[in-house]
Amino acid sequence: MKRFFKSKWFKIPFYTGYTLLALIGVFYIGTFLAIKFKWTNELGAVDTNTRYFQEIRNKYNQSFKKNLTSEEVEHQEALHRILILNRYYPKNAYFIMNAYLKSKNEIEVLRMIAAAEMYLKDNKAYLSEVEQFEKSILDQKKQRKPGSVFDWMNINEWMVFKTAVEKDHKIIDSVANLTGVESRLIVSCLVGEQIRLFNSSREAFKKWIGPLKILSVESQFSFGVTGIKELTAKQIEGHLKNDASIYYLGKKYEKLLDFKTGNPSAERINRLTDFHNHFYSYMYAALFLKQMKVQWEKAGYPIDDRPEILATLFNVGYPQSIPKKNPQVGGSTIKIDEKPHSFGGIAYEFYYSGELFNLFPFKPKKFDWNAAS
Repeated sequence: MKRFFKSKWFKIPFYTGYTLLALIGVFYIGTFLAIKFKWTNELGAVDTNTRYFQEIRNKYNQSFKKNLTSEEVEHQEALHRILILNRYYPKNAYFIMNAYLKSKNEIEVLRMIAAAEMYLKDNKAYLSEVEQFEKSILDQKKQRKPGSVFDWMNINEWMVFKTAVEKDHKIIDSVANLTGVESRLIVSCLVGEQIRLFNSSREAFKKWIGPLKILSVESQFSFGVTGIKELTAKQIEGHLKNDASIYYLGKKYEKLLDFKTGNPSAERINRLTDFHNHFYSYMYAALFLKQMKVQWEKAGYPIDDRPEILATLFNVGYPQSIPKKNPQVGGSTIKIDEKPHSFGGIAYEFYYSGELFNLFPFKPKKFDWNAAS
């Protein structure tokens, strides 16, 4: 046995294994000491843009939105900066615009732009464009006015009107569907009449129209919220039935104003002056507008895209409706804060103002003939 322990068959494997164990022990002890005394720690490099990152974080922090004069400035800055970047790096601008459209998060988008701008610090042309834009934004802030460019839309009565007409939007839409007349066009005529009444009936406005946020209903010489005269109402009814009339709309429109009682005069006034339901005020107005459209179209002077002319005719009535090449906008003169406005002019300004657009948007056609079926 002693002979075996002294042989090479024992000594070589034994000393080899012993050496390996010793080396492993040394490795683990060395690793322990390296960790303990932090010999393995790398010295972290500070990014050269670290101050820039902090500046951007501070600039577009949570209070950024509150410090703006208006959210519109924020939208404007994001979009304009993307457009500027697009002239230099369209690929980056594309990605940022995609993020803007999907997230609607202007602050994060501005941070995306700022990230790209780290590599544009030496691009003088780019920096010049950004500087010019920022200067124009500051100038715009100084010139910006809180109200509408249409001065009559800044009066208290206009705010009352908007609240009141919102209550009627379903009725107006139902009339639009029955007659094929765009609801926004109907409201354009309503606007002029109501603003006129708000200004001429100051006491009534102060006592109940303003506080209750309701539309004014006329009940003397003109009737309803759209101010339809009794004679005009009769004429509208008559033209619906008369297929020889230049205002005739077609057989499917004939029964829209049929009476339910044996006393048409009383029923006509009652339904126009109904304080709770303004359906017929809008119905008469819509049918009148469509009759005007037909008359002028037959004469070779279409006015489908002239809300200001249609409103003027609505205000002046049948006798003044003479088709011609260059019709004039006008109608009643309405003074608002001592400044004169024409009925047709007010209708035009409302129609193209964008006000109440969520309730009364543009339609592909202002007059649809697939109605009243």
